[in-house]
Amino acid sequence: MKSYSLPLKKDFEKVFDNLKSHLIVLKNNRGMEVALSDYGARIVSIIVPDKNGKKVDVVLGFNTIEKYLNANEIYHGVTVGRFANRIAGGKFKIDDKSYQIAPNNGPNALHGGKLGFHNRIWSRRVNDMSQAEFYLVSPDGESGFPGNLTVSVQYILTEENELAICYRAHSDKSTIINLTNHAYFNLNGEGNGPVYNHQICIDADHYLPVDSTQIPTGEKKECKGGAFDFTTPKRLIDQLAIPDDQTKDAGGYDHNFILNNKEYQLKKPVAIAVSPLTGIALEVYTDQPGIQFYTGNALQGNDTGKSGELYGKHSAFCLETQGFPDAPNHPDFPSCLLIAGEEFKSDTYYRFKVNK
Repeated sequence: MKSYSLPLKKDFEKVFDNLKSHLIVLKNNRGMEVALSDYGARIVSIIVPDKNGKKVDVVLGFNTIEKYLNANEIYHGVTVGRFANRIAGGKFKIDDKSYQIAPNNGPNALHGGKLGFHNRIWSRRVNDMSQAEFYLVSPDGESGFPGNLTVSVQYILTEENELAICYRAHSDKSTIINLTNHAYFNLNGEGNGPVYNHQICIDADHYLPVDSTQIPTGEKKECKGGAFDFTTPKRLIDQLAIPDDQTKDAGGYDHNFILNNKEYQLKKPVAIAVSPLTGIALEVYTDQPGIQFYTGNALQGNDTGKSGELYGKHSAFCLETQGFPDAPNHPDFPSCLLIAGEEFKSDTYYRFKVNK
């Protein structure tokens, strides 16, 4: 088993257009440590004790800011916005007015477009060793989105080994918004090979099938009995072995699951992942209607991570709590419209436990 430690703060200090990037460290009294960067308001490391008390970094990433800047995969641990996931053709309407986001993922706009929140230096405020808050102003028209949008993301580390992520936003014009975190998890430990041995459970009876460009078809398909049935804990390798055109075309999972959490938001986990190797379990809580389960299909071994290992296909998974992909173009999906002057508010908790 590898020996894990946090990156050095000095290796995350760099000046961008008169703004300096930093590494912020949160710690609790139970051995959990979280490293954050104001470059993308991102998670750099999450270190938790395993079943033997050994510290394990469960998040993919890099040891220096330069490696983040030069990485093939640009979304490691970032706060994604203005609109997480895909918008078909980068086009949407608000009150019959058309807007265009430049496509950056084939024909579609992905994760806010080329100038999304992932490559910005956020302002920061660190209150103590348990919480940090990041702020950003996205001007009217940035990337094609309407409204001057003010966004904050607060990370709170509790003594229950829970990392709370609290999103807030306001706009002076009605706009669309969909915020999430894009942490790549490997509960075996960062750089410790594929996550095929993980057991995954997602509290969703239906998921959204996608077309060849990863845009939802509009169908809401039942999960039970097939490759998408994570209603009870299943090993990832076993589910991937079930023949299914959706996973075949995507090279794994990159799909939004419709959560059954309307009556117990933030009180019951919507997803659980467990590594039998370390005993580390991740519970996800959210107030959002969907969760994007992504198995790192596009990781191609081009980036060398914190422990010196290449990040290959399926070397991590993401559980991105969010509104539905392409929601502005599907009237029957939960709305992602933020009315001018109102508040966008969303909370997600990542809670870590140990199965011994």
